[in-house]
Amino acid sequence: MGEKAIPSLRRRVKRSCPSCGPEPGGEEKKGRGNPISVQLFPPELVEHIISFLPVRDVVALGQTCHYFHEVCDAEGVWRRICRKLSPRLREQGSGVRPWKRAAILNYTKGLYFQAFGGRRRCLNKSVAPLLAHGYRRFLPTKDHIFILDYAGTLFFLKNALVSSTLGQIQWKRACRYVVLCRGAKDFASDPRCDTVYRKYLYVLATREQLEVVGTTGSRVCDCVEVYLQSSGQRVFKMTFHHSMSFKQIVLVGQETQRALLLLTEEGKIYSLVVNETQLDQPRSYTVQLALRKVSRCLPHLRVACMASNQSSTLYITDEGGVYFEVHTPGVYRDLFGTLQAFDPLDQQMPLALSLPAKILFCALGYNHLGLVDEFGRIFMQGNNRYGQLGTGDKMDRGEPTQVYYLQHPIALWCGLNHSLVLSQGLDFSKELLGCGCGAGGRLPGWPKGSASFVKLHVKVPLCACSLCSTRECLYMLSSHDIEQHPAYRDLPASKVVGTPEPSPGSGVLQDPGGTAWACKEYLSQIYSCSTLQDRMEKMKEIVGWMPLLAAQKDFFWEALDMLQKAAGGVGQGPPTPES
Repeated sequence: MGEKAIPSLRRRVKRSCPSCGPEPGGEEKKGRGNPISVQLFPPELVEHIISFLPVRDVVALGQTCHYFHEVCDAEGVWRRICRKLSPRLREQGSGVRPWKRAAILNYTKGLYFQAFGGRRRCLNKSVAPLLAHGYRRFLPTKDHIFILDYAGTLFFLKNALVSSTLGQIQWKRACRYVVLCRGAKDFASDPRCDTVYRKYLYVLATREQLEVVGTTGSRVCDCVEVYLQSSGQRVFKMTFHHSMSFKQIVLVGQETQRALLLLTEEGKIYSLVVNETQLDQPRSYTVQLALRKVSRCLPHLRVACMASNQSSTLYITDEGGVYFEVHTPGVYRDLFGTLQAFDPLDQQMPLALSLPAKILFCALGYNHLGLVDEFGRIFMQGNNRYGQLGTGDKMDRGEPTQVYYLQHPIALWCGLNHSLVLSQGLDFSKELLGCGCGAGGRLPGWPKGSASFVKLHVKVPLCACSLCSTRECLYMLSSHDIEQHPAYRDLPASKVVGTPEPSPGSGVLQDPGGTAWACKEYLSQIYSCSTLQDRMEKMKEIVGWMPLLAAQKDFFWEALDMLQKAAGGVGQGPPTPES
């Protein structure tokens, strides 16, 4: 067949499948010959042709009809796509759909950051390591960024620091990367919010060790390796017995008494103490691994995950319970409002939090915390001096307090005196909400801060899944795993706060969800403001609370900005694109 005959053949090939039927009007067209059904082609040929499409187009084509849904969902298509995205990936990975999962992980991976200082405040993307199999976790340190992928490879992204014209330090995109180590399970550094303290990186990894000196046999053992964050040089290593298998590591305490907490696969907590000031000295010493008190006093508990800061640790069990360790009286008073039950001689005694439902994940700041339960509700507790709890006021909370009309978060992060929530709207668009102190640009668009969660002026990537904020920069990690579906349950109607009782004899709820009750509460808050400017600011906060679409919220915020400027006598004309 000549090259001139190819265009005519493309015009004659019609999509004809049982679910869609023939193309409308196909019988009325004369002189073009009979249409050829795509189902007459061999499936291997169709899969091979579709594999040349971009991932976005493959997903869109699979939504057109039943036939293309089956073809575009075939593992052969995703195997070819995955090999083009990650040519060095040889193994299929794990899961029900290994090739599709691997392809989407590598297609959506990315690390985005927005610097707070300087004149340019836009979202940038760092360099993506070609060897990385998706992004699972990341951690910024003083000078660099570390990323762990789904294959257990830990990457060392070296950033370029430059001085701006205003004398401030600006972050540029990661200029290069190297592989720090392989076989990594988890990693941690100094738990304080300021990255200046993150001098060392502790990596929990799996290594093969010789059974007996002089023999060829080996066995797999877990170990903790300590690296200098500045150069990536390994300065310390401790190896555990082969019978002990760990899955998470966190740090707590100061440099001279750094406690490493290790979570086993069976849900037990072990700890050991290291003096970081002696790690760079060329000598060896022995550390003792001991069972933590939470596992000794409550042996029936099976811990699922941990979180820590410099003076406290939080444990979440597999049943959704939450237990606390607080090591300093100041933080204890901020978190619980009293020192009645604090024992300075027994700081490892776990304290149970009273919660109405199972907790899925948490975020732990210096003196406040956030919890997310199985229904997608957010509970905040602790110091609220800057409004970092997002409750609309600056009153401390000594017990978990729900933040209403802010549900189903993707990620939650608590800093020194502000909090961030990554949420997804009904139209699947993502937005970043924040509350608390806005000094230093840590709440983009809200320099004065806010006591309620408001939408930040940040363009959130479509597949963003986690976030972190430092003094210099805001980071967001993008990576979509098709096996991690939303685990939230629907809240029973009897537990919805603000839902009125049904009217007698009607059998249905009047105003389900408590919309009228919420609007009355909003109006009362606006009425309590003394000036027009305060009422406009309060209205902006209320729009951020409401469960609206992203486009609707943007419209209301732009309209309120125009009205506020007009009322203040500034900017009578239409807003500029920069505003």
